Amino acid sequence: MSNTKNTSDTQNSQQNPKRAESDTADDRPSPMQVLREARTQLAELTGMAAETVSSFEQTEDGWSLEIEVLELARVPDTMSLMASYQVDLDPDGQLTGYRRVRRYERGRSDAHRPGGR
Repeated sequence: MSNTKNTSDTQNSQQNPKRAESDTADDRPSPMQVLREARTQLAELTGMAAETVSSFEQTEDGWSLEIEVLELARVPDTMSLMASYQVDLDPDGQLTGYRRVRRYERGRSDAHRPGGR
C-alpha cells in the first residue's frame, strides 16, 4: 500500500510543480523560528543570554540579525554593560557567524549611529 502512495505522490509532484515547490518552501523556518533559534545559538556560543533582537532581515544568503546581550550586570542596572552582536544565519536558520559590533552602558543612548543601529 505504501508503494502505491509513494507512486501517486511522485506523480502528483510531477504533474503539479507548484505543489513540489511549496512543499520545499514549507520546510523553511518561519521568521519567528529563525529569531528564537538565533537567540538560542548565540547564547550557547557566548554563554550570555540574548535580551532583545534590534535588527532582523532576510538576505540573499539567509538571515542577518543584530542581537543585544547583557555582558556585565552592574548596580544600578543602568550602568550594566551591554553589547550588540551581528549574527548571520543560513536560509535554514543555522548560525554561520557572529561578531560583536559595539559595547555600551544600558542607560546611555548612542547618538553616533545612524538608523538606530
